[in-house]
Amino acid sequence: MSDPSQLHAELAAAGGRFATWFEQPAAADFGEPRAEYEALVGHVGLVDCTNRTQLELTGADRAKFLHNLSTQEIRKLPEGQGAESYLLNARGHVLAHVLVFCRPGSLLIETVPGQGPRLAEHLDRYHIREDVVVTDRSGDWAELLVAGEQAPAWLAALVKAELPSEPLAHVDIALGDIPLSVRRVAWTAAGGFLISAPAEHAERLWRALRDAGARPCGFDALEAARLEAGTPWYGHDINDKNLPQEVGRDALAISFVKGCYIGQETVARIDALGHVNKLLVGVHFPNADRAPDPGTDLTAAGQSVGQVTSAAISPKLGHPLALAYVRRGHHEPGTRLDSPHGPAEVISLPL
Repeated sequence: MSDPSQLHAELAAAGGRFATWFEQPAAADFGEPRAEYEALVGHVGLVDCTNRTQLELTGADRAKFLHNLSTQEIRKLPEGQGAESYLLNARGHVLAHVLVFCRPGSLLIETVPGQGPRLAEHLDRYHIREDVVVTDRSGDWAELLVAGEQAPAWLAALVKAELPSEPLAHVDIALGDIPLSVRRVAWTAAGGFLISAPAEHAERLWRALRDAGARPCGFDALEAARLEAGTPWYGHDINDKNLPQEVGRDALAISFVKGCYIGQETVARIDALGHVNKLLVGVHFPNADRAPDPGTDLTAAGQSVGQVTSAAISPKLGHPLALAYVRRGHHEPGTRLDSPHGPAEVISLPL
């Protein structure tokens, strides 16, 4: 195998590693972002997600242990299925927004880059006598995203196997001698797959997918596609000041009928009251020629009612689209707001 730095240079030329845009989210020139966007949405796009966090939980009590820390039902999660969830602190604020995959003999927590030590420390804080071992696999397993309308049929033909169609379902297969875990995700409106493989095979896997017809894509393309789908990233659109119901993914990430878990009292109180004071929504800027910066103020009648968290030029709209927290009463689609970039309007997502 050639030097991994060669792969990193190629990925930079194709649009940058996932960690690069996560840690430095300012826009960059990746050459052909529109063509990359079209691949991620309409054809088959390929994105390097190598630095995303992957924590593996093993031991007989792993499901019970994570169930008691998660907003989702984990104990009844069947092998081969997954769940979106939050991990909360005792006050009910979001410490992590994660995907949980039930694998043979283990549970996998998957989320944005750089969260491994932080989440492992959080889990260890509540580990008393349970038979559970938490191992940070972020450096052991690489991840690539394959997405686009043609991605399911294309990837199934390439690996010569039936792939999961249900959200977050996953299967262990192989591409030649490279073992893969293929996980269905909906980061973009067209959907796609997170492909995890041992890190030592990352370069060969990238080249195999690229050579088979997947187009390498970078930050601009993925950012536009995930905003059009309304997909939030922890660290950009969610942080430890947020309550889970503010993110607006209750049906996907919260079980209101499961037993006790860390932070449940706050979640249950909000559910009983019926609302939170702000919500994460889509906002577009029909007259703007550039995307607003995170933190850009949104106003109504001269009063601040919200702030932008992430934004990009939406190819589908032809103008900027953002995720933003907007005060209740101003969050409904069609609500018109003001901004330093001109008029803004709350919009339903996904587009």
